[in-house]
Amino acid sequence: MVKSYKALPKISIITPTLNQAKFIERTILSVLNQGYPDLEYLVFDGGSTDSTQEILQRYSAKIKWWSEPDRGQSHALNKGLQICTGEIIGFINSDDEYEPGALLKVGQFFSSHPEAMWITGKCRLIDEDDKEVFSFISIYKHTLLRFHHPALLAIVDYIPQPSTFWRRVIVEEIGLFDESLRYVMDYDYWLRISKRYRLYYINEYLARFRIYPSSKTWQSAVSQDKEEEKMVQRYVKSKFLLFMHRSHRFMNKLGYSLLEKFVQP
Repeated sequence: MVKSYKALPKISIITPTLNQAKFIERTILSVLNQGYPDLEYLVFDGGSTDSTQEILQRYSAKIKWWSEPDRGQSHALNKGLQICTGEIIGFINSDDEYEPGALLKVGQFFSSHPEAMWITGKCRLIDEDDKEVFSFISIYKHTLLRFHHPALLAIVDYIPQPSTFWRRVIVEEIGLFDESLRYVMDYDYWLRISKRYRLYYINEYLARFRIYPSSKTWQSAVSQDKEEEKMVQRYVKSKFLLFMHRSHRFMNKLGYSLLEKFVQP
């Protein structure tokens, strides 16, 4: 095992946050408890007014963190991309969590597959109490992952953000996250990477994405829909693929409206 550890690449994890004191400690512990031998963890707080900074201070010996106003999530992520030193990069939001052993699986995969430039794995949906919810959505996206193709990705974003990792060279080649995007900066990044490199898939759960009534994902469904429409048009010129994308977004909005009947704020 020691020999395999020596061969593992350094991993940098970036967490952007703002007023997430309710969840951020769970996120931090899910990263630190990985026990990964060569880990760099950076947290960028946008100037929280809750107890986020006190929580971050408690872990100062094990993480690097900054608290200052920023221009939003994409800006915070870009600050991390510009200073992180790991060969492998990933980001996890301050209300999500990694599955135990996830980073070791990621490091081992990159180590044994030098040709892989970016990878992803399965992701669970959880609620405020860490209970798995809406498993049918996860199953649907996992099925699409098995048939990954750039054309399919143009229709629907099925790549789970917290379960996705990439090599530093990708940042050098395609640049930073688009700071004009507030909701779909990750989808934009996946489309850019997919134009150059094959996506590798680990058929195991790597992360947990939290969904709840006051979350950004839930509250911003309409705004995210509009932003996604404009963003996808940058990369997709096929009228058929654009039609399929709009059709899927319509079904997605319908699905959210139905879910709202079962999940009350």
